[in-house]
Amino acid sequence: MTAAASPGRRRFLTGGAAVLGAAATTQLWLPATARAAETPLPDGVFSLGVSSGDPLPDGVVLWTRLAPDPLHGGGMPDRAVPVEWQVAEDRRFRKPVRRGKAHARPEYGHSVHVDVRGLRPGRVYWYRFRADGQLSPAGRTRTAPHPHSSGGSLRLALASCQNWQHGYFTPYADMQEQDPDAVVFVGDYIYESTPSATAVRRHEGTGEPVSLVQYRNRYAQYRSDPDLAAMHAHAPFVVSFDDHEVDNDFAGEIPQDPDKQSHDAFVARLTAAYQAFYEHMPVRATAVPTGPHIRMHRRLEFGRLARLNVLDTRQYRSDQATSQEGAQDPSLTMLGAGQKRWLLNGLRNSPARWNLVASQIMMAETDLKVGEGKLWFYDAWDGYQAERNRFMQEFQHVRNPVVLSGDRHLTMISDLKKDYADPGSAVVGAEFVGTSVSSNGDQDQDAFRREWDPRRPDNPHWKLLDAHRGYHLFDIGRGGIDAQVRVVDTVRQPTATPSTLARLRVEAGRPGVEVV
Repeated sequence: MTAAASPGRRRFLTGGAAVLGAAATTQLWLPATARAAETPLPDGVFSLGVSSGDPLPDGVVLWTRLAPDPLHGGGMPDRAVPVEWQVAEDRRFRKPVRRGKAHARPEYGHSVHVDVRGLRPGRVYWYRFRADGQLSPAGRTRTAPHPHSSGGSLRLALASCQNWQHGYFTPYADMQEQDPDAVVFVGDYIYESTPSATAVRRHEGTGEPVSLVQYRNRYAQYRSDPDLAAMHAHAPFVVSFDDHEVDNDFAGEIPQDPDKQSHDAFVARLTAAYQAFYEHMPVRATAVPTGPHIRMHRRLEFGRLARLNVLDTRQYRSDQATSQEGAQDPSLTMLGAGQKRWLLNGLRNSPARWNLVASQIMMAETDLKVGEGKLWFYDAWDGYQAERNRFMQEFQHVRNPVVLSGDRHLTMISDLKKDYADPGSAVVGAEFVGTSVSSNGDQDQDAFRREWDPRRPDNPHWKLLDAHRGYHLFDIGRGGIDAQVRVVDTVRQPTATPSTLARLRVEAGRPGVEVV
């Protein structure tokens, strides 16, 4: 969709991330004769497509990775390759506005991250790459208006948990039709599990990825899904990671099974996993890893309408509790001291109408025990209750806080409560736990109801529970947020029928969420 064909409603995006990385240039779209004489590249270098992310009022990150043999290390020569890029105001590229050249380097898997600047606010743009005479597919993206813009509306999609082996990524086909301004992806982009002979689609390789090449191959397989690739080429993504991009339920530098993975071995695995994540995501140079460390928490501004705080709930956390007493230990942290201060400052000083928090794991309580007593998932915020409760206290003084989460493979939409130990405690916000794109596959809905409905009286803050695959769609305006739970009838086939399972509303100035 070109800018001229965009909807009449004013929709906008803004990025407030730190400005680092390659600055945009204005070099010409270089002719083939201007390239250095090198051995020609193999055909199909743009097999992984294109994507954009973290938009700013004057720019956006553009991504591609050269990989003619994507499932076997990439298939590129061991040298840097010049890659030309172009941005235009129209899909036919008759109105080019920015051009330049980047280098795809072997030490970063021949990925390219171009931090384009000098674009106009609030506009749809088209972009493409060229390497050794080969032209990439065209991508579409959108910039932000001026940071002080106070009108308009914003459409966001919330997605997470896409397990290749559990099904096709069919929800993205419907997401593209709904045309969000941006996609907030809150984790589990890949799964590190071993190949299964009974899976809907089998993972590549022979075991869990641990090396850089193995993680690159796994990401390449996931990016080959046609619906995911098309969505990446349609709108900018704001991404973070959860556990399966590395190892299930890891915490900091502690693996799920420390008796089987030594500390040194797991640090090497973290180093490989974080680098592969960077290589395959449209993020700025602030996210270039340093060994087993990567900076992913960041803040995006959507004018004066919304502020989005993107968390990292894995890298800085204490090891998970194993008991109710441990879950209430005030020394445990989910975010680490630095990130916690960063989030609190961002909430307290926000000029935005809506204050959104992208959390990889569920913040509201999940009491699994029917009747007296409590039983929690210790890997979620329930396992870090002192820190969670501090934020619930803070939310009382924050304008319109809304948490967007994933991980659970279920739609779980809740009121956020000041104190979950007190049934009469005040509501301080709302949380949307998005269902999975494909993880858990086509679930037995009757079995889900038999398991979860008996728990609802012990969790009166839950407003909606469901086990279909899909995503959440939000139309954010000054007066409120209109949310849709979009689902598909199957992920076992390459195509599916989408529908709206439910509609919900969050009113500005009134904490909590209601089913419409």
